[in-house]
Order: sequence, then structure tokens, then C-alpha cells
Amino acid sequence: MISSPRIPIIGFFLLAACAAGAEPDKGARVSTLEVTELRDFDKNPEPVRELIRAALALTRMNLTYTFASHDPGRGGMDCSGTIYHLLHSRGVTEAPRQSDQMCQWVMDKGAYQRAEKAESLEDAVFAKLAPGDLLFWSGTYESTKRALPVTHVMLFLGHRKGDGKPVIFGASDGRSYAGQKRRGVSVFDFRLPKPGGAAALHGFGAVPGLVREEIRKPLLPWLPPFLKR
Repeated sequence: MISSPRIPIIGFFLLAACAAGAEPDKGARVSTLEVTELRDFDKNPEPVRELIRAALALTRMNLTYTFASHDPGRGGMDCSGTIYHLLHSRGVTEAPRQSDQMCQWVMDKGAYQRAEKAESLEDAVFAKLAPGDLLFWSGTYESTKRALPVTHVMLFLGHRKGDGKPVIFGASDGRSYAGQKRRGVSVFDFRLPKPGGAAALHGFGAVPGLVREEIRKPLLPWLPPFLKR
């Protein structure tokens, strides 16, 4: 009689869990960095510096990706919930909750740059991209019909000093940072979606009301009106 191999008790329960379709691990896998690692960080306006500091503080809370959440107290947030929480924590309380509404708000309140035709980050349109700007994507997942096809939002942090690569902040379940897949509220590499895919970078713009526009005074106020033009 041939005896059957014995399966350790722990192994048995692991096999049983797999057979039962156990839920995959949804814990946080996040990355962070210091503001000293960002190129020309000190040249940003103070409200932008404070916004980026607050964003990076969130990356140190080990928050996972949690759909429909904008509350770190729940242990995680989704993409628009993360930006919504960040902006409201900095006093920008006009920011809407949903990514498409947030994009429309930026379009209505300030200069918005469309970027869906950009084929690389070397495109001229990105010369206008500045740290603290909001980035919007379309087609990242199937959603109900929206006035704008925007489905994803993140914050541009700037470029790393060491290698000059652009980095962004937000929440994702699948984006990468430094070659590693991340899940949660994290720092990520800024890359354009692959051509021909469903996802596309819709555009970007500054956070309305974050930085007050300076009142420009004429250099020579004593000149007659027809010479001030």
C-alpha cells in the first residue's frame, strides 16, 4: 500500500484559502521623498511649498488605496479623495470632490493646458507645467457618463535633483515609483500613458486660489496713458 504524502496543517489551510478565492492583499505599498530631493524646491511660492510638504506628509502615513474615501482615518483614500483632502487641509475649500468636477473647476478658474496630443514629456506644452499643478487623466477606468471624460487626478511635485525625473503625488493602485508598483497614497513617477490605450493625459493647471496673483504696477507710473500701452 502506497501512503499518500502528508500536507502540513498550515499548508493545508493556505491551499484551502487559495481554493476559496481568498482576497488578495490590499495593504499599502507606498514611497516618499524629502523636499530636499526636489530640484529648485525653494524657488516655489510659499503656498506651493506648503502644499507639497503636506502632500509628502500624507505619503508617510502608510495609507492604502480605498475607493470612495477622502478620509485618512479610514486607512486609505482614492485619487480624487486624496487631492480633495489635501486641498481642503490647506484652506482651498472650493475644490470639488470628484476628479471631473475638479478639472472643470480648474478650467473655469484659471489657465488650463490640454495635453492629450502630447506624445512625450519633451512636448512644448510641459514647459508650462509647474510644481503644485493638478494633472488630470481620462480613460483610466470605466465610469458613468461625465460632462468631462476625466477619471483621475494627481499633483505635480517637480523634478528629482539626482536624475531630473518628474514625480507626482496622489493615490493609485498600480502606478510605479522607481520601478516598483505602488498601492496607496504615495509618490509616483510621472509618465504618459502608452499610445493607443484607453487612458490619456487630459491636461493640467494651477490650483485656483492657492497663490494670489501679484498686482502688476507700471514701471513708470508717471508716463501719460498713451505711453503705458
